[in-house]
Amino acid sequence: MINNNPTYISLFSSAGVGCYGFKLEDFECVATCELIERRLNIQKLNNKCKYESGYINGDIKENSVKEKIYEEINKWKNFGNDSVDVVIATPPCQGMSVANHKKTENEIERNSLIRESVNIIKKISPKFFIFENVAAFWKTGCVNNSGNIVAIGEMITDELGKEYTIYNEILNFKNYGSNSSRTRTLVIGVKEDISDYISPIELFPDYTEEKSLYEVIGNMKSLDWGEYDPNDFFHSFRIYPREMREWIKDIKQGESAFDNLEDHKKPHKIINGELIINKAKNGDKYKRQVYSKVAPCIHTRNDQMASQNTVHPIDDRVFSIRELMNIMTIPNSFKWLPKDLTDLNALPLSEKQKISKKEELNIRQSIGEAVPTIIFKQIASKIKKFLLMKKISLKEIKELIQKYKLEDINELKKFIELSKDKYSLSILSTIIELSNSKREKNSAYFTDKSIIQEIFKYLPDFENENISIIEPSVGAGNFLPFIFKKYINKKNVNLTVIDIDQNSIDLLKILFTKNKIPNNFKINFVCSDYMNYEHKKVDLIIGNPPFSKISGLDRKKLIETNHNKEATNLAEFFLEKSIANSYYVSLIMPKNLLNTPEYQTTRNFLSSLDVESIIDFGENGFKGVLVETINIIINTEKKSNFTKVTSTTLKSYIIQKSEYIFDKKLPYWIIYRDAFFDKIFKKMKFDIFDVFRDRQITNSNSSLEKNEKYNIKVLKSRNISNDGKIISIDGYDSFIDEETLKKIAVKKFFNDNSIYLTPNMTYKPRLIKKESSYVVNGSVAILIPKILLNLSQEQMNYISSDEFRTFYKIARNYQTRSLNIDKTSCYWFGINLEI
Repeated sequence: MINNNPTYISLFSSAGVGCYGFKLEDFECVATCELIERRLNIQKLNNKCKYESGYINGDIKENSVKEKIYEEINKWKNFGNDSVDVVIATPPCQGMSVANHKKTENEIERNSLIRESVNIIKKISPKFFIFENVAAFWKTGCVNNSGNIVAIGEMITDELGKEYTIYNEILNFKNYGSNSSRTRTLVIGVKEDISDYISPIELFPDYTEEKSLYEVIGNMKSLDWGEYDPNDFFHSFRIYPREMREWIKDIKQGESAFDNLEDHKKPHKIINGELIINKAKNGDKYKRQVYSKVAPCIHTRNDQMASQNTVHPIDDRVFSIRELMNIMTIPNSFKWLPKDLTDLNALPLSEKQKISKKEELNIRQSIGEAVPTIIFKQIASKIKKFLLMKKISLKEIKELIQKYKLEDINELKKFIELSKDKYSLSILSTIIELSNSKREKNSAYFTDKSIIQEIFKYLPDFENENISIIEPSVGAGNFLPFIFKKYINKKNVNLTVIDIDQNSIDLLKILFTKNKIPNNFKINFVCSDYMNYEHKKVDLIIGNPPFSKISGLDRKKLIETNHNKEATNLAEFFLEKSIANSYYVSLIMPKNLLNTPEYQTTRNFLSSLDVESIIDFGENGFKGVLVETINIIINTEKKSNFTKVTSTTLKSYIIQKSEYIFDKKLPYWIIYRDAFFDKIFKKMKFDIFDVFRDRQITNSNSSLEKNEKYNIKVLKSRNISNDGKIISIDGYDSFIDEETLKKIAVKKFFNDNSIYLTPNMTYKPRLIKKESSYVVNGSVAILIPKILLNLSQEQMNYISSDEFRTFYKIARNYQTRSLNIDKTSCYWFGINLEI
């Protein structure tokens, strides 16, 4: 990086209006690519690139154009810029926009310019990427790299989802700093290796109150016919045929020329002496804008009254260039012409008119197709702040804790107070978590930003302007910035954060001082056990409850009001209490909620509610903690119709009919159920076995060597080969003595050859018929037929087939840690009725 400045590349950059926001934040532009040369020349006037070769004029589909971009990157590597920080892509949107009434047959291929952008991002591998486009962008069709027509969002996710955490949202920029109504899709991707420190949603522009058109341009000079403001060349009256003035001179704000009563005042043509009224294809033509409302969306043909929402609120003209610039938040420092404003203002009227005639349409069209400067400026500011913030590894964090003795709570509080502007919130949260000596005792674990980012996508919107939220186990406050972001547009948010650890509450108060909390939020910090905390019904309960097992009097007290009388995990009690006390619940839960017998009653209860979303994090929920987790979002006021199922490990997203995946014919919820699953399910007979697994044979009462004492074979999982044969393995085979065997339950199966065996904890299931004179340890499940059964070798071979193994993965919800064969999951070892 030159002067330690961050870098970016801009694709489809037009005149560089949006990207000017990155320049204002001191980003260096490595390369900018634009097809229309006159637009690129405007970028040159604003000194966008440090080197002339950075301005690339050409079609991005051409390999020669892409090579020029890559050459610029290599050039910058010589200056120590190891990678490009940001790639921005705003491809043409004519094929997608509802405003374009002249769509061509090749619009799908035009949309596929996005494919070129994606391929460039894959090759460059920037830390961040940004797409901005029309509202329909994410769901619009394009041609992917395989030549298939898919949704743009699907293509972006397929191609970039493994390397990036991606978030997309449709925003009306009027609520995010722009001065006009402009609804667009914004997409931001963050490289996976930094997504635990900064999430895409944190880079989105901040919510702000919208401004009226009067607040934006109301104090600007009113202009007479053809007048140039003597102090501002760009504030001028664009003239048109004088006879048309009659059409708009008497209309009030909010009215169209077509609202005139007299036909001669309506837009018309005279053909063969007959007045023919123009067709009003939409209500925005010749429409005078309203000062008290937000400025309209600015389109490329803002020079014409016959275009959309172009007529000034009081003057009989379209908006001037300067007014358009103010509406689009383009600063006065942005240059459109080689001459400075002072020199332009000094020109005689005839020269001004000459320049306008030559340049005005290009300027106006560039404004109409631009991203409001303030939008990209905010994103650039957030990226820059992150890049400049000190970043340290997990190893360095642990060294820091040791060096400053941060396991002492008083030292930790001092450190956090002094460091809250030095390190990111994620790093500070990690320091708090790793310093917390009560971490394991309270089952408090750090929730990665990449995980919360996924949850954020599915959080509910509320119609009410005043809402209440509880975070019942707040820990280091990782959810809080996301809650702020999600509900910043509400009038009042009453947020209660609860933790059983007073030190956690004290640290949160240090981290989230008044200036770190949005004005519409009121935070109540509460030190309490949530299960003992009484409160009125709230709109949302969100968080990551403790997963600890409870027993004794504590459990007995909680069981009294619980649906699930078998529950032993504190998280389940949190879930049920949250459901009873809020309209929406979003909690991280153990993944075995989906399938284990302990949660059967819970699943039955949840099936009566609206399970809106299930996000499967697999083992990626908590670093260093070998537990699988999901997030579940529940609307407690109605019953499910559809459930969104997302897997962050499989990179998949499907919308399932709730009754389909909660089907009572299944032993538990199958969230990835599909047509293939149904095909296999239909041709098999299930639920033919009970199960037994030994818990008593251990390394301490068995031996790896056979001798006179330890002479009874103990079969373990690896002793059953992939093709269903028993094999011996040196250094692995195990043996037990007769006296020990007499004392343990598995002895009853010693000579039982009516049962079947299968290795536990594997996605390579296989069955063998047990023979006499050996036992098995807990790594092998004993399947006990419920009926008289003698499986053929062909039937047993089917359990080892690729087809069944694929089915079995779906049946087990692609679990990893919770793959034990228990009394529920043994259901799947069945008979193929077609054999």
